[in-house]
Amino acid sequence: MTGTTTRRTARTRRRLGPRLAVAATLTAVVAATGVTLSTTGASAAATGTATGYASQNGGTTGGAGGATVRATTGTQIHEALCSRASDDTPITIEVEGTINHGNTSKVSGDSCNTADGVIELKQISNVTLVGVGDGAVFDQLGIHIRESSNIIIQNVTVRNVKKSGSPTSNGGDAIGMEKDVRNVWVDHVTLEASGGEDEGYDGLFDMKNNTRYVTLSNSILRDSGRGGLVGSSESDTSNGFVTYHHNLYENIDSRTPLLRGGVGHVFNNHYVSINESGINSRAGARVRVDNNYFEDSKDVLGTFYTDEAGYWQVSGNVFDNVTWSSPGDDTNPAGPDPESTTTVDIPYSFPLDDASCVPDVVSDIAGADNGLRFSDGNC
Repeated sequence: MTGTTTRRTARTRRRLGPRLAVAATLTAVVAATGVTLSTTGASAAATGTATGYASQNGGTTGGAGGATVRATTGTQIHEALCSRASDDTPITIEVEGTINHGNTSKVSGDSCNTADGVIELKQISNVTLVGVGDGAVFDQLGIHIRESSNIIIQNVTVRNVKKSGSPTSNGGDAIGMEKDVRNVWVDHVTLEASGGEDEGYDGLFDMKNNTRYVTLSNSILRDSGRGGLVGSSESDTSNGFVTYHHNLYENIDSRTPLLRGGVGHVFNNHYVSINESGINSRAGARVRVDNNYFEDSKDVLGTFYTDEAGYWQVSGNVFDNVTWSSPGDDTNPAGPDPESTTTVDIPYSFPLDDASCVPDVVSDIAGADNGLRFSDGNC
């Protein structure tokens, strides 16, 4: 396959220091045995405030204002959900330790709908799930959000979730959302696999069947065949209003993300070693792509693997050693000189870091257990 390579100015290397807004730490809750409720009353909210599309449609506050629970097993997470007065009673679940198949069982109750072998956030609302202390790792165990709203997931690692082989969880998605999901903010997480579909893995961050108003921010997605999708097929176009910002995508084959219909906003992300295709806008999707840094990658923006076109608005991006395929019947790369094919109006404010700063900004703030710091747009 033929292609051309685009190189722009070398990125500026600057340390951030005081220009990062450092958030306050969460209130500690000491657990004696099992699930322990805080005796201090209302819980601390998640660190920071939901940004992007998760700030729209009434906003995303998670469990703010409710009780705080500490959990060290998946079963305890389910018990915390099931112990609430109702399925919309606000709750913050602080998670510490390794959550796996061995400690994650179904729990029953009127305020929950859980299952074995997966963290099930189903038919519920007003929940924050946040890693604390020495960190929270969901090992080979996915987080599934279904028919739910106002959910925050922050400061956790989800790794090696499989759809085939053993053990399997959540259809192979690290975090998956489906069926009438609204207002989800996923922030400062690390999502990783150890290969692609042939090795039993699927997507790291998937949305389908009427999922809307979602933000993925300040996170790391790496070592996977598939970064994530919006829409499970060319006919599943009921999803959208998704923001991706200040994330690192590293060693991903494709879907960073794949959008089928709907609207996406992608800004201030660092893309390294995108091996086959990157932002794949198709089936009428419209995506705004602002001030990202694309590095050592292939076909980072366009419509791929279909003749059903998607569209993009581009501004301020850096393309550093990016290779572009030639156009074909099912390949429409945006490069080698990307130009806008649509306009996307964004309803929220979003201070932009200059693209040349993005590698350093993202390196300093992204991922779980990295201080819960945020860029203020003044790199």
